Amino acid sequence: MKKIIPLLLIASFSFPVAASAQTEATAASVLESLDMVWIMIAAFLVFFMHAGFAMVEAGFTRSKNALNILMKNFMTMSIAATLYFIVGYGIMFGASGGGFIGLDGFLLSGHEDQMGFFVFQAVFAATCATIISGAVAERIKLSSYLMLTVAMTAFIYPVVGHWVWGGGWLAELGFVDFAGSTVVHLTGALGAIVAVMFLGPRLGKYSGGKVNVIQGHNIPIGALGVFILWFGWFGFNGGSTLAADPTLIPAVVATTLLSASAGVIGSGFYSQLKYKRVDATLTLNGALAGLVGITAGTGDLSPLGAIATGLIAGVILIEGVELLDRKLHIDDPVGAIAVHGLCGVWGTLAVGFFALEGGLFYGGGFSLLGIQAIGILAVVAWTMGMTAIVVFALKSAFGIRVSREEEISGLDFSEHGSSAYESSKSIFNENPNPTVDKDFGVGLLSRLDSLDHAKTKKEERPAQ
Repeated sequence: MKKIIPLLLIASFSFPVAASAQTEATAASVLESLDMVWIMIAAFLVFFMHAGFAMVEAGFTRSKNALNILMKNFMTMSIAATLYFIVGYGIMFGASGGGFIGLDGFLLSGHEDQMGFFVFQAVFAATCATIISGAVAERIKLSSYLMLTVAMTAFIYPVVGHWVWGGGWLAELGFVDFAGSTVVHLTGALGAIVAVMFLGPRLGKYSGGKVNVIQGHNIPIGALGVFILWFGWFGFNGGSTLAADPTLIPAVVATTLLSASAGVIGSGFYSQLKYKRVDATLTLNGALAGLVGITAGTGDLSPLGAIATGLIAGVILIEGVELLDRKLHIDDPVGAIAVHGLCGVWGTLAVGFFALEGGLFYGGGFSLLGIQAIGILAVVAWTMGMTAIVVFALKSAFGIRVSREEEISGLDFSEHGSSAYESSKSIFNENPNPTVDKDFGVGLLSRLDSLDHAKTKKEERPAQ
């Protein structure tokens, strides 16, 4: 009995310590689970953004190419997820080789515990690639686009990601890109502008010494796509916190909301000032301009800084579209290059101006702004150089553009043997004005209608 009493006393004193340790372990596991649930929800939202991209691209282009655009978006997501698993993740987050490229982690080897993080990053990789889809719409061969997607998601994009998010040389320099104004959006837009320059404009876009408007076939679908993208962007930016942080997430969501709203206001009012009307497609793209603009600094800017960023992005969008389309004759059917490229540059630089820590307007001087500019120039040189090599090789080996006849009839038929809509005349609905240019295809419709009317009149003519 004398021996049992001391043992009971020791056990009674040690029990609270053991219980406390067990409680701490349980709290830590709960927090870890919450973090992973939040990242997964954000990944689902970013995945859903691809429905938004598909709707924007389909709505802002002609109905005869809608099915082709849908197929490109489905294939982009599927190729990106697979290749990012095989090689892209390792290049982006593997052990750094001189700050330039990841050297291990292929097939997630050694990173099996990062499966959730891989899923989140894979949908980002697909987002970068699908930006190209809208810019090259209505005239690129599906096979050539898919091969470019392979290069972008397996190598070009992951290298940029390694520089910034994988501990590479830009990260060491102090470059700030919270959720990807440069890493995702600018990289995709740079790939797009190179591809468009090799492709050339759509038939009839620049003819007769003027810029012809090729109107999208379904603006309501495009508007739905913008709302889906806006909704998904809360996961795009919010999930980049990589933790269920109760302080940071609301701030990120707030700056995302405010910048997008300011982008709509900025583009809407500026289009009224410039064109004497609130242009619908430019205003819709204004939301995306504001979203791209805030993506780099969403965790570093105040709400007022976010509003300023969005307002300026809305103006940059309109001037960018004007510059690219009317001055440089770069044919981008959905405005992807202006939205993701020019506004991506602005959003990255905006960090240097408006960041609460280090921003020029908050007493930080020009240091951060200079670092942001260096990062932009490096990404421009890398992405445009590598994309040019890939596209030139594709053009030389296989050709990248469909034939004139295929473009006029529509890629739905030439690439897929079907159409998105049950209408025999939908493939010709390229422009409501039949006198604009025969390359629009409507000239062919007019000639067919004339033949049909002539035949009908001949049949109705009474016998002499």
